[in-house]
Amino acid sequence: MIQGLLQKKSRWIAILHDVLVIPFAWFGAYWLRFNLDGIPDEPWLIGLHFLPKVMIVQTIAYWYVGLYRGIWRFASIPDLIRIVRAVLIGSVLVFLLVYSAIRFQGFPRSVLPLYAMLLTIFLGGARFSVRLLKDYQLWMNTGIRVLVVGAEQAGEGVVRDLLRDKERNYKPVAFVDSNGNRRGQEIQGIRVVGDVSDILKVVKKYEVQLIIIAMPSASAKEMRTILQNCEGTGCTIRTLPGLSDLVSGRVSIDLLREVSLEDLLGRDPVSLDWQAIRSAIVHKTVLISGAGGSIGSELCRQVAHLNPSALIVVERSEYNLFMLEQEFSEKFPQIRFVKRLLDILDQVALENVFSEYHPEIIFHAAAYKHVPMLETQPREAVINNILGTHCLGALAIKYRVEKFILVSTDKAVNPTNIMGASKRVAEMVCDGLNGQGKTQFSIVRFGNVLGSAGSVVPTFRHQLEQGGPLTVTHPDITRFFMTIPEACQLILQAFTLGKGGEIFVLDMGEPIKIQFLAEQMIRLAGKKPGEDIEIRYTGLRPGEKLYEELFHPTESLEKTTHQKIFQAKAREYSWNSLVEVLEMMEQACDKCDEKALKALLHQLVPELETKA
Repeated sequence: MIQGLLQKKSRWIAILHDVLVIPFAWFGAYWLRFNLDGIPDEPWLIGLHFLPKVMIVQTIAYWYVGLYRGIWRFASIPDLIRIVRAVLIGSVLVFLLVYSAIRFQGFPRSVLPLYAMLLTIFLGGARFSVRLLKDYQLWMNTGIRVLVVGAEQAGEGVVRDLLRDKERNYKPVAFVDSNGNRRGQEIQGIRVVGDVSDILKVVKKYEVQLIIIAMPSASAKEMRTILQNCEGTGCTIRTLPGLSDLVSGRVSIDLLREVSLEDLLGRDPVSLDWQAIRSAIVHKTVLISGAGGSIGSELCRQVAHLNPSALIVVERSEYNLFMLEQEFSEKFPQIRFVKRLLDILDQVALENVFSEYHPEIIFHAAAYKHVPMLETQPREAVINNILGTHCLGALAIKYRVEKFILVSTDKAVNPTNIMGASKRVAEMVCDGLNGQGKTQFSIVRFGNVLGSAGSVVPTFRHQLEQGGPLTVTHPDITRFFMTIPEACQLILQAFTLGKGGEIFVLDMGEPIKIQFLAEQMIRLAGKKPGEDIEIRYTGLRPGEKLYEELFHPTESLEKTTHQKIFQAKAREYSWNSLVEVLEMMEQACDKCDEKALKALLHQLVPELETKA
């Protein structure tokens, strides 16, 4: 309320000023017309006679063009344009007034353009003087010295906010930009002093404390280059979200965040046919297994935005299910959210869910994925990844589910570990079940996702918090990476393409060295790899490969209608033989005969190179 009163008071002061300068501009014009000498009696009396009318007409012109929408403190080009319009309109009206009254008899005609010129100077000069005074006061303030990387619209918006925000006490001191042609230019009074390769030198020269990367359209490669140039500065680094997140077009310091690993390893935004995805899911009952995991929970979020009639989440972890319930009750209260704490091998409980809710679409994301752990526990891998998939798939056929999507992994290709072999058999199960009923089974295969539970990124983050070292198994080990949202969006897109029997392979881009990943995470923490934080090589773990593959040499890879989704032709095998082996696996699990389980895995996946 007090702030509103102050704003009204400031507006009335502005109006009073603008009205009072009209006589000064009016008689100043006479004074200039008569060469800064005395004004003769007749013109003086005529001018005095018309002054009240001029003030009324000109004030009306002020209101007409909206001169008081702007605030003097933030006077800019739009304010100047409004001033010129108000003066021109007022001058034309005064011209018509004088002409209709006295036909310019005894009235010096040059007074009108001089009046317009002086009034523009008085109105604009006052406003821009206030702005210059305020900006000068800001410049005189001490604060956190900021270097802005990026001298385009985003950088200009950030600096404008920094200069106006007194509470945060920031002081922008320089720009650098990837375009060297901008060197020497000034934006909001801040000079572009170099390009991104000069960051370290600029930080030292200008005593910078905070670096803001204002390049929302920067590629991952450009972000990596910028971060490498920031190495050794010791500055805090912040950035703006990417273009896909700046949907409103608003650029503000409120949007600043830490540079993330996704910024450095990210790829071009995924283009999806959301209309096709929405029409395939809207008003459908969707079941997601493993809903509390990294992929499962993100799939839940993506599906919730598509307005399903019900979302059934199946999860064996009580904590994960509780957290998911808390999130959905807050973010998606309109969704019919059915939670079930159960194991996908609990056929009685699972069939009860099917008979009560009759799911139409299933995303099967429940799986064990930790390679070294499963290497010593093949029984758990077989039970969860293989027999669980068979149990869920069989119920899908029985209850006439429309589509069943298995979330698979690149480790299923030429596996050297139990985990990969179990996922390959799960693929075989789904491929074999396809065509045995109404249900269309499709498989989506991709590599690692950044930040998933138990993966390398959270491990590195924990090691960084402990002061290092970061442990890498081998200097040459590589993995494919994509973000969790991107993976889930492509799973949904593949779901719309599936007609049954496909193995969809997501375009993972180029493989990334884990050593590079470790180095970038150290840099993000403001440290130097090898100096502040050690990288230690520990040797390959049991079942671990130096590199992963996305498809088998015998699987011919074909393009689909989506540029980031390919289709691999499934290898042929006998379904009856597979069913026999599955029955033997179940018996071996009952007896906890791990040696037999390994042998059976090797029988189904001959490329598995593990010791029986």
